[in-house]
Amino acid sequence: MSLNSTPSGERTHIGIFGKRNAGKSSVINAITDQNIAIVSDVKGTTTDPVKKAMELLPLGPVMIIDTPGIDDIGELGELRVKKGLQVLNKTDIAVMVTSLEDEEESESAALFSEMAKEKGYACPYEKHGLSSHECFLIERFKEKKLPFVVVVNKSDTFDGERKKRAEALVEDLNKTEGRQCAIIVSAANKTNIFELKEMIAASKPDTQAPFPICGDLLERGDIVVLVIPIDKAAPKGRLILPQQQTIRDILDHNATALVVQDDQLAETIEKFGKNIRLVVTDSQVFFKVKDIVPEDIELTSFSILISRHKGTLRPQYDGARAIENLKDGDKVLIAEGCSHHRTCEDIGTVKLPNLIRKYTGKDIKIETSSGTEYPDNLEDYALIFHCGGCTLNEKEMQYRIKCAQDAKVPITNYGISIAYMRGIMERSMRPLGDKY
Repeated sequence: MSLNSTPSGERTHIGIFGKRNAGKSSVINAITDQNIAIVSDVKGTTTDPVKKAMELLPLGPVMIIDTPGIDDIGELGELRVKKGLQVLNKTDIAVMVTSLEDEEESESAALFSEMAKEKGYACPYEKHGLSSHECFLIERFKEKKLPFVVVVNKSDTFDGERKKRAEALVEDLNKTEGRQCAIIVSAANKTNIFELKEMIAASKPDTQAPFPICGDLLERGDIVVLVIPIDKAAPKGRLILPQQQTIRDILDHNATALVVQDDQLAETIEKFGKNIRLVVTDSQVFFKVKDIVPEDIELTSFSILISRHKGTLRPQYDGARAIENLKDGDKVLIAEGCSHHRTCEDIGTVKLPNLIRKYTGKDIKIETSSGTEYPDNLEDYALIFHCGGCTLNEKEMQYRIKCAQDAKVPITNYGISIAYMRGIMERSMRPLGDKY
């Protein structure tokens, strides 16, 4: 993705699910009119979730995620299924592809039937030929309150009996769900593909981020100073995503962005003085910036603003106080939404761990996770420190917060926790008022 593309976290995520050989990859290629996914008659061609960022009219910028077959078998297959189901945590619109082919149920079907019973699922669509796996998926979509579309693929191969079952399934789904959410297509012949795209677009949740990054805090002509240190941790030749997004948001709200390094901040304040509405700093130089910015100029961090933008700031603000409860031998998790090259000045693996140990004076055991990996055993941790989540979409970031809450583990964020340990948490929250 180019630096000028819509970031992943701001795209509508469309997850494609279904059994092996149902034609998921063919449907993806048909709706995108590109050969994005590998198509094969061999079952299990897609072995890991595969993402593709693109523009899909009439939806606009989307992230399409192709997942492994829900009916994969064997020890490795079970791992693939688990990875595929994890995609639901970041999915905005779920698409299930079925071909209603009569196949011998795999050994995993009994497992899914048992899982459905345990969860109290009662799918009414098996009578039309959906497998245990497919019925499980539909009920999981509903459990997660995901808008979904069921695509009955391979209509070009239907005999009279399968056509009849497909039509009955579509009619039953649309009637039961109270909306147009099922359609018969042929990815091979491009039959009803345009109608499918329209149906997916109509399924998009009518939601938007709780807040802009900072635009609602500004008035036309305001000056915002962005403090961006250029050190060994800074990516060569570019700005990191939260910095890019904040600059764009300031410009979108007709304000002025001044971008400086931390050693230029004092002279910038001296020059522009009280005309400065807000200073936004990289969290790792909070300790320098707080002593330079006068109390009458508002101060916060990129991490705090991005967290507010994702709708996750309030629990992370509350969670910062749990730092006081850390004791010798406690284990904490430092989690990041992206994977990047680590340096000797890396905030997540070097600076933040050092600050936590120095502030608490305790022998704290620190573990890290990054990218799409997020531990299942959160109850093992006394506290979670999470980055702002700029690369994660709103749904996945809120899912991570919910996982921590379910495990009864407090969670905070880089900017809030650093501000807390530097004694300026309330000051860094002041520019937001009650807008979080």
